[in-house]
Amino acid sequence: MPSSRTIPANGLDFFIVEEGQGPLVLLCHGWPELSYSWRHQIPAIAQAGFHVVAPDMRGFGRTSAPADVGAYTLFHNVGDMVALVTALGEKQAVIVGHDWGAPVAWHAALFRPDIFIKVAGLSVPPPSRGRGFPLETLRQNGITNFYWQYFQTPGEAEAEFERDVAATMRIVLGGRGLADPAAHQFVQEGKGFLGGADANRPLPAWLTEADIAYFTAIYQKSGFRGGLNWYRNIDRNWELTAPWQGAQIHQPSLFIAGSRDGVITGIIGAKQVKEMERVLPNLRQKLILDGAGHWIQQERPDEVNAALIAFLKG
Repeated sequence: MPSSRTIPANGLDFFIVEEGQGPLVLLCHGWPELSYSWRHQIPAIAQAGFHVVAPDMRGFGRTSAPADVGAYTLFHNVGDMVALVTALGEKQAVIVGHDWGAPVAWHAALFRPDIFIKVAGLSVPPPSRGRGFPLETLRQNGITNFYWQYFQTPGEAEAEFERDVAATMRIVLGGRGLADPAAHQFVQEGKGFLGGADANRPLPAWLTEADIAYFTAIYQKSGFRGGLNWYRNIDRNWELTAPWQGAQIHQPSLFIAGSRDGVITGIIGAKQVKEMERVLPNLRQKLILDGAGHWIQQERPDEVNAALIAFLKG
């Protein structure tokens, strides 16, 4: 059975869920999620002979949330994972990330190949650094309503999401029934990110009322500020990662995504998926699960678990 505890690392207190014994596997969740997002992976990976650890990431859930917006860069997040490996008494680990956790995993592998000996990313392809600041690039292309832009003003998205946390979770995790999975990434003036979506739509089969209740209870306590601050460092991350322009990740790697995930169906994502071998010369598998959406490890746990375990043992 998984157990939980809080451990200090990198000046913060991390809430972690863990199970099993053996080589260390770190699971990094995305937004707006928690260590709970890995509930289907933790027992399966532990049973396969690994010590699996899923933290609530910096600013999320029951982990510390620094007040400074600038304390949420990729460097802070990778530093957290390096410190967690040490705090857990290990020198090396395999790192797996989904959504925002994927850039953390990819950059951890890029910055510290001595520690992170294998890397898997779910939903978000490996880094390919564009020519300019991402938010600036959006503006130059005439885009002013992308959700990254909406998330920039401290307090604005927080107020929208915290008004009714249960409804927020149902809409964001449960989906909106849109024909175009990327459509919700654009925020209509005055409508906010949730954009008039119906919180009473039936939940998809993979998400239960108990799951929504868990996410809701935790987010009612923590609020959304910490996780949103990750988005407020998008341009800063671009600036900080300049030394790794064009760098490759040479460790064994794995990529998993759903064919209906808006992250990989958009113009930028589709190109990154097509060209990821340039960044990942040692890519062992590129698994696109037909008909699956963004919350891939919750939606299709059996296939994700099988691919992760084969990769871990390979």
